[in-house]
Amino acid sequence: MQSVLVVDDEPVMLNSARTFLERFGNMQVQCVQSAKEALGTLSHDRFDAIVIDYSLPDISGIELLKILRAKGDTTPVIIFTGVGREHAAIEALNNGADFFLKKGESPGSEFRELVHMINCAAERRLVGGGLGLSEKLLESAVDFFSEAAYAIDRNARVIAWNRGMVAMTGIAAQDILGKGNGAHAIPFFGKPHPMLADLIFKDESELSRQNYNQISRDDGLLCAWTVVKGEGEAKKVLWMKAMALHDTKGAFIAALGSVRDITSDLGQDLLRQSREAAAGLAPTAPPANGKGQVLGKLMGRTKASHREGLYLSYRQGKYAEAIPHFDKAIEIDPAFAAAWHDRGVCLRELGKDREALRSFTRAAELAPTDEEFLYSVADMLRRIGTLHDQRESIEAAVTVLNHLVDINPDHAEAWNTMGICMKDLGNEVTARQYFERSAGITRQNRAKKRVRNLDTLV
Repeated sequence: MQSVLVVDDEPVMLNSARTFLERFGNMQVQCVQSAKEALGTLSHDRFDAIVIDYSLPDISGIELLKILRAKGDTTPVIIFTGVGREHAAIEALNNGADFFLKKGESPGSEFRELVHMINCAAERRLVGGGLGLSEKLLESAVDFFSEAAYAIDRNARVIAWNRGMVAMTGIAAQDILGKGNGAHAIPFFGKPHPMLADLIFKDESELSRQNYNQISRDDGLLCAWTVVKGEGEAKKVLWMKAMALHDTKGAFIAALGSVRDITSDLGQDLLRQSREAAAGLAPTAPPANGKGQVLGKLMGRTKASHREGLYLSYRQGKYAEAIPHFDKAIEIDPAFAAAWHDRGVCLRELGKDREALRSFTRAAELAPTDEEFLYSVADMLRRIGTLHDQRESIEAAVTVLNHLVDINPDHAEAWNTMGICMKDLGNEVTARQYFERSAGITRQNRAKKRVRNLDTLV
């Protein structure tokens, strides 16, 4: 009988998993609701497999996975996630997960697949499979992508080709898997030619030489667009993304790539500008910034996703439903600080404090002088410190707040929060001084803070 530890903060999910795995998988199941509980349990118990939710209240499932692998724990891990974005799959694989499974609308089929994954992972462990990433696992990763996607190994041999690629190219997976020599590029370029996934370790000059226009390279995710010949004299504009996949020792094993045809909307400006440039003409509508109008259009799509997320969260209080919209905005533009911040607001309201802090911190890193983002980081640190009796978190909050009042000395709320922090730290005298400073600013009608007008944004 397989023994399984399930880590998830949703009691309904835990009860369902326990019932299904015990009844239909003939497994012995133990459930915990946080990473801290899981680590405590694993300090004295061993399991044949561990199922971890991607989003946990204290630290994320990926962080828990990292801790386990750093300790040398080779127990097979299945990441169970409702995130629904490719970055979740990539994170899971890059940090030593054996499988991952997306939560959706059919719990029965998901749990059946979970039983299969647990059995496969445990079986592979028995025969010495270790933590290596199989091609079957890579196929699962690519299928997780919402767009047409593929994977190539270190020899540029196609090892995964999802349904989106089949629909876009008309080439069935069985007809291209295992092929190399640029076979994955022929449907797009008409001949072997480097796809973006072939160029993930190249610099911008090489990308340009291969006719790619780099948009961004953030946390290993490379985004770029290129123009290819379509049917007849037509041209297509393709938006591509690529990311390297590594094993748990950091060795490169595969590159994941995705393709989107943006000809009908985002690509029109690009084609027009290309024709004008070829004719030596000045563009009829100069780009708003150095990255050109295509990026501007992409940013328009980014802002649309962001606004939809704000409408659901700020207007309707539907925080869980809003997060995928913020994720989409971040996917298009990883440097969009407001999307990171507002994603953090949703996570905070859902009680996922650690995840919220990570989102707030990313927003503040991208916009280090933004008062709203800095205050959210500080307030989240204070909250975590108070709830979990972590003095270092409260001290970190004071550091951020000190930076904030350096930027805006009349931020009465920041002074007041510093007073609360100092009181929690046992420094009553300093706390009283901060409270008085806040009250004095308010009495003199000098209180001010710069925040976005969300009504206007929505």
